[in-house]
Amino acid sequence: SHLKDYLGAISDYSKAIEINPNKDEAYYNRGRTKHELKDYYGAISDYTKAIEINPRNKSAFKNRGIAKELIGDMKGACADWRETASVSPNDAAAQWVRNQCN
Repeated sequence: SHLKDYLGAISDYSKAIEINPNKDEAYYNRGRTKHELKDYYGAISDYTKAIEINPRNKSAFKNRGIAKELIGDMKGACADWRETASVSPNDAAAQWVRNQCN
């Protein structure tokens, strides 16, 4: 993925998931790679699986929100961003979410 061989990275993450389907990091990283390829629906699916495995994966919520925004689902994006912002309700990102998602 860091070498921008996104299709190769997706293949590698898929193999890692096949070996151990209970690792949220593999789904999260495959989602990020799909996001780079502008496969936002595929990215959302992978972020969702990462969240199912580890509901504390705030990065998956944040990135799923970004992907949802890019497909025009602002309601879903705001729901994910609120989840992320709930960890640190006083930081700048939380303030931004409150302003954007009213």
